[in-house]
Amino acid sequence: MENFGAIPVFVTVADTGGFSPAAKLLGISKSAVSKRISQLEAQLGVKLLHRTTRKLSLTEAGEHFYQHARIAHQAAKDAQDAVTQLQGEPQGRLRINSPMSFGRLHLAPLIPVFLKRYPKISIDMVMDDKVVDLVGEGFDIAIRAGDLPDTSLVARKLAPLQSVLCASPEYLKGFGTPTELEQLAEHNCLVFTYSRDVKEWTFIKENHLQTIEIKGNYQVNNSEALREAIIQGVGIGRLPTFVAGPDIKAGALVPLFEEYQMPAKTIYAVFPERQYMPAKVRAFIDFAIEYFGGDIPYWDN
Repeated sequence: MENFGAIPVFVTVADTGGFSPAAKLLGISKSAVSKRISQLEAQLGVKLLHRTTRKLSLTEAGEHFYQHARIAHQAAKDAQDAVTQLQGEPQGRLRINSPMSFGRLHLAPLIPVFLKRYPKISIDMVMDDKVVDLVGEGFDIAIRAGDLPDTSLVARKLAPLQSVLCASPEYLKGFGTPTELEQLAEHNCLVFTYSRDVKEWTFIKENHLQTIEIKGNYQVNNSEALREAIIQGVGIGRLPTFVAGPDIKAGALVPLFEEYQMPAKTIYAVFPERQYMPAKVRAFIDFAIEYFGGDIPYWDN
């Protein structure tokens, strides 16, 4: 039991694959992490980690110890969460991962309001369009859209995610407004790199799906960068309504083929499955659902 404090350090090192990322996640120095692991190995009388200049990996003894240490570490978290639930006011450090555009446009304005309501919570938010390993990188919550293949995560619906095909008035004046879906083949179609298929768009009308092949001279992995190109008259593009909504209202973008729908997704808050949901996680998710507006988010009003 005297080495129980080393378990979170060891588990974090094993999950992140190194002393430096573990130190960053734990908020301590790299030397402190190294010293704690060395003390643990000395106490156990075995080597837990293979260390090289380029790589760190678990020894056979380390693998066995990790399996039990991970369970103990999770049990400690559950115990802490169970006690926190009795304390009433949510508190503690909350690590959030969010896609770049959604985070900047909609989470960033939410955070100050949330912190005023829950002053005992501190937030560390990382915005990145790549899917991260929640457990391995120590996140409490991730904001994700679309399919959720990882069954080890729990998901709560925050809001629907609609898309709209749009162009600038300048582009339509110069190249004409398409009135038939097939005419999109004659236009410069700009795409989001992480789309399921960057070579076609799908439209839905009365439960009938129609797929149109597209081509264009620009693809980008950020929705706000795509929006900028569309507004500047480079071409026609598909944007999430949480990005395009204000520009459509202002007349800077013109929605096309409004009689059709494009495939919708859902914006989720996902978090590791736990026996007790941390009060800080529950508070944030409930607040976000209230803030965004549920089934009809404010950006779609």
